Amino acid sequence: MIKSWISALIHSNILIALCAVALALETQVQLGLRPHVHPYLFLIFFATLFEYNLHRLITVVYVPEALEDEKYEWLRQHKPGFYLMVFLSVTGFVITLFQAKKEVLIALAPLAALALFYSTPVRHLGKKWFRLREIPYLKIFLIAGVWSGVTILLPVIHSGRSYQVPFLAALLVERIFFILAITLPFDIRDLEADRKVGLKTIPMLFKKTNPLVLSYLCLAMFAAIALVQYPGMGMSYITVALLISALTTAFFLASEKLQVLPFYHLGILDGTLLLQSVLVLVFYFLFKS
Repeated sequence: MIKSWISALIHSNILIALCAVALALETQVQLGLRPHVHPYLFLIFFATLFEYNLHRLITVVYVPEALEDEKYEWLRQHKPGFYLMVFLSVTGFVITLFQAKKEVLIALAPLAALALFYSTPVRHLGKKWFRLREIPYLKIFLIAGVWSGVTILLPVIHSGRSYQVPFLAALLVERIFFILAITLPFDIRDLEADRKVGLKTIPMLFKKTNPLVLSYLCLAMFAAIALVQYPGMGMSYITVALLISALTTAFFLASEKLQVLPFYHLGILDGTLLLQSVLVLVFYFLFKS
């Protein structure tokens, strides 16, 4: 029973939407704010839920043969539930969109466009629909950029405060490095499938070296920024939380026992986003509030 609930939470994309909200709460702490619930968090939740379900819906409509892949097993067995989730995500997204401030919508528009056209065909090339994710080697950078932009930009706008550009740039790059680290294994998992359809991804550049080396390098850069960024601001507790996040994520990446689990990518690796945010929030309430 518990396993089926966990599976539904993961495969319905509710978990990944919660991760996006959690990262926005983490950003509030990193900006020197007290974490709090605000309507824009619901916008982030439903926008993420909508985008990820849209990606799967397009797969169902345009590439139905892809459903034979093992990673779509839950969708094959729960199509009515999937369509219901698509409806709920669209409805929730539209409602929260009308509740959002104009400044939030303006900031969100270009990122939303990137996320939308990541999955949706943007122009016709001969007999093939072209999507942004099909640009060689760009896929994981698009994901990292959109995720980082949304979960950082919206809290900054809502705060109403002015922040130094170098600080915000470091915050953005820090998050991009972490998301790149956990996104690369998805491309490694899909290596053969991507090769069959002619999609060029970063792991294909590694002929003799394990592509996970790049994930570890991204984690090292993430940790390095955390070491420099927060102690001078009197927020060393954030550094400690982020270093624990980096170490646990490195363990998850390296563990061969975990890699064979059915929930490894969508549960454990995606869950590192939630774990990091929880660590930051816990350390905040323990040492700051």
